[in-house]
Amino acid sequence: MATIDRQATTLALAHALSAAERGLAVIPLSRTKLPALRSPHRDHAGTVGVTWDARSGASASDTSGAPDTAHTPCHGECGLLGHGVYDASTDPARIRELFAAAPWATGYGIACGLPPYHLIGIDLDTKSGTDSSSALRELALRHLFTIPETVVVLTPSGGRHLWLTGPPDVVVPNSASRLAPGIDIRGAGGYLVGPGSRTEHGLYGAAPATAHLAPAPCPPSLLRLLLPPPRTNHPTPTSTGQHGQGLVQFVLAAHEGQRNTRLFWAACRAYENDIGPALVAPLVEAALGTGLSEREARATIASAARMTGRRP
Repeated sequence: MATIDRQATTLALAHALSAAERGLAVIPLSRTKLPALRSPHRDHAGTVGVTWDARSGASASDTSGAPDTAHTPCHGECGLLGHGVYDASTDPARIRELFAAAPWATGYGIACGLPPYHLIGIDLDTKSGTDSSSALRELALRHLFTIPETVVVLTPSGGRHLWLTGPPDVVVPNSASRLAPGIDIRGAGGYLVGPGSRTEHGLYGAAPATAHLAPAPCPPSLLRLLLPPPRTNHPTPTSTGQHGQGLVQFVLAAHEGQRNTRLFWAACRAYENDIGPALVAPLVEAALGTGLSEREARATIASAARMTGRRP
């Protein structure tokens, strides 16, 4: 088994270096599709910690409603390895260093949202029992766009990853089934499992007819669907006073990667100041304005209520 693992690591490194030559920033992945290097801050993360969504490479806060890096704000500034997608690099020496630190790696992840491609991944899942390919075709008919010829990566479960590129000034967030059931989006802060990666479920590989292609530009109509709704200022009940208004504005100012962290922090402060129940609706509206779903927002607020000893 050790020999097979070493061979898988060697192949993964070779594929990762090849992807880096094309300008794609990469990180080593374990057989579970998670970043192979653990966070150096894991012992200081409290009870929450940093977790990663195995399907998406996005922080779990984008799909679970739990706070993301609230206790570990470092994105690699400390100089240590183990910051997930923030370790991603196109530098061959750096990539070899990453794989040397993770000799158990059997795959690699490709960071989305970075130049020169500003990659966007359309993950068509099959495990949920939904026909995600048909759902995408229906969206295309309804919104008048066509998926161009582009790189397609086949997953061990029978799913597909479509690679598209976005404009450099547009940040596409990660999402799970927001576009349609079974369709997950990999954007800024997320990653795609690279072709040639071996996981516990099998091998990822490029569809033969697409291996020579470059990622195609995302159709404008589809791009609009991938972006969160524009932010608006939402009125806050006067009963919560200036403090409540400040907490809502704090959530509205969140950027990608901060949304659940800021919402969780604001909700905790609200419950600690006995304005939690009155501020639930404004906080949910503010979270929707940043791109979170209502389910995610309410789950995070409920988590804050429990953390502070209040009932949701």
